[in-house]
Amino acid sequence: MHVSRPRTRVAALALVVTAALAGGAVPAASAARASSPAAVAKSTPSSYDTEYNKAVAVRVLTGVIPNGDYGLVDQYIRDDYIQHNPNIADGAAAFKGFAGWMRSQYPNFQYNVKRVVAEGDLVIVHGNPVQVPGTRGVALFDIYRFQDGKIAEHWDVVQPVPATTVSGNDMFSTLSSPQPGTPVSKRETARNEKLVKKYVNRLYKGRDVTAVDRYVAPDVREHAPELGDGAAAVKQGVSTYLAENPELTYDTKRVIAEGDLVAVHSHVTAVPGTRGEAVIDMYRVRNGKIVEHWKSVQAVPETSANDNTMF
Repeated sequence: MHVSRPRTRVAALALVVTAALAGGAVPAASAARASSPAAVAKSTPSSYDTEYNKAVAVRVLTGVIPNGDYGLVDQYIRDDYIQHNPNIADGAAAFKGFAGWMRSQYPNFQYNVKRVVAEGDLVIVHGNPVQVPGTRGVALFDIYRFQDGKIAEHWDVVQPVPATTVSGNDMFSTLSSPQPGTPVSKRETARNEKLVKKYVNRLYKGRDVTAVDRYVAPDVREHAPELGDGAAAVKQGVSTYLAENPELTYDTKRVIAEGDLVAVHSHVTAVPGTRGEAVIDMYRVRNGKIVEHWKSVQAVPETSANDNTMF
């Protein structure tokens, strides 16, 4: 059931996401309205209110660790919060403790939001957290599952930003045209999601590199550090990777799509019996072809602060 929200709250939450994507500070008045306990009490959204969920995810990411606003944890995260980050235990209290430790270690921590995508009860935020200003930081995808207006579960994949990439592109920018800060062509969501699923299944599960010819634009722009621009370079890079890993398994865990953006969260195991890697690929689809690709990869650690695995 969808629960309506006051228009002032909708506008305030929209400004939170808009300001974050623009790289600016959240307007103080809007932030206050967006995080007002009274406003939430008057209008608790359903788990499928995607615009609300996106705004809450951004508020938490840009407010808790960067600004020390721990009240956002009490307000927006369930007490029984399920955590898949291997460095953090379950529960809102554990996350608050981790946030406090991060602020003590990195008092100038910044979280730069690059793109936000939501489908159903899931939100994925692509960001560039920087622990120490002046450094490259990390490429991070955070996935949140919402339940009754609060965050109930979290997954993430983090990769250090390298000094160079094969393509020469950074890990975050939008280079294909047009260059919006939010998903576009939302009427194409289902079609684009289906296309990406076919692509990754045929390429990684079927080991068929001709999937690149079928689904990738010749001038695709690449942000994965190990791949060059253009379909030919992508095909060569993936061909080499598959040849070097003949027993590779690719297990898709969740797909989140909105408009022209489709994110795929996977467990990739190159060698049987090993822990493998957590991978998130984000694809941009325009006119029936993949035109841009971002990616983060993280090795699955031997131990974890929770019992939930990274998936």
